[in-house]
Amino acid sequence: MNIDGIPTRTLRAHPEQRAFSIIDQTRLPHALHWVHVATLETAAHAIHAMQVRGAPLIGVTAAYGLALALADDASDTRLAGAAALLRSTRPTAVNLHWALARMENVLARLPPEQRCAAAWLEAATIADEDVAQNAAIGRHGLGLLRQICRRQGAALNIMTHCNAGWLATVDWGTALSPVYAAHDAGLPVHVWVSETRPRNQGLLTAWELAQHGVPHTVIADNAAGILLREGKVDAVIVGADRIAANGDVANKVGTYLKALAGADNGIPFYVAAPRSTLDFACPDGAAIPIEERDGDEFRLVHGLDARGVPSALHQLPAAAAVANPAFDVTPARLVTAIISERGVCPASRDGLLALYPEESRG
Repeated sequence: MNIDGIPTRTLRAHPEQRAFSIIDQTRLPHALHWVHVATLETAAHAIHAMQVRGAPLIGVTAAYGLALALADDASDTRLAGAAALLRSTRPTAVNLHWALARMENVLARLPPEQRCAAAWLEAATIADEDVAQNAAIGRHGLGLLRQICRRQGAALNIMTHCNAGWLATVDWGTALSPVYAAHDAGLPVHVWVSETRPRNQGLLTAWELAQHGVPHTVIADNAAGILLREGKVDAVIVGADRIAANGDVANKVGTYLKALAGADNGIPFYVAAPRSTLDFACPDGAAIPIEERDGDEFRLVHGLDARGVPSALHQLPAAAAVANPAFDVTPARLVTAIISERGVCPASRDGLLALYPEESRG
């Protein structure tokens, strides 16, 4: 997608330097800053501290982090230890575990002297596949948005939550990929951007939509219900961090509330995600681990002060007890459909297996 009109990916690999670069998303939307990542520990920190976030991008970053780890020591012990460190960074996003399992499967079969080069190649393949899959999600989602446009004959108002655009992936995004496809196809589209506290990832969505020229309006999280009730939203599209085998969806906390309001008002609620977000080994949403983040994410508010200097202010005393779950689970019954790179399906085990029959177990 575009930054100042220049096509840009969120991760730039430098295999000749044994390094890669990422956008530090903790500094957006106020500053665009690239971070040079040259060690396993720096890669793990980038994931844990949310310098990179979004399930697909977390997976790709972990794949490259594993490649970094094997530069000087590609033994079985180093491979297993590096993978374990990266797995520990974020528990909910299954793309992380999917990418590491794929990397280990490829590398474990090779002699140590071949592993480093192979790791860089496999990480690059995962990154390129992410781009292609997200573009396909955009095409399938565009078909749904065209149908909605024909029915209502006016500008299309889409609500989203968190950031599931190209910043959350290598390129295109998941939930925003259909929006970009619609905008590029000339459909009149406007996005209601939920701010998504306490990390305010909606501000990242607003930033990237502005970069691409897509009309949008940022709303407080709790304004979603009244907009849905007043008929000002034609569809809700969100991403996912994990989709269980039965179609239950884990996504940024607050997603469940939008799904409830959408169901109460007859507004379609779509979830866009690639294959790497599907967890066929997880039976339902109750089995998805929900990450509990540091309470200071809630106690502190980050922004620019009157001089334009990045600052953090306490909105609660340092000792105030807070709960900070990072995700919630939306039951499959509230999901109108899942949009994947293979097409659109019901949020159910049968629906998912219709798109991914190879995952059927007897």
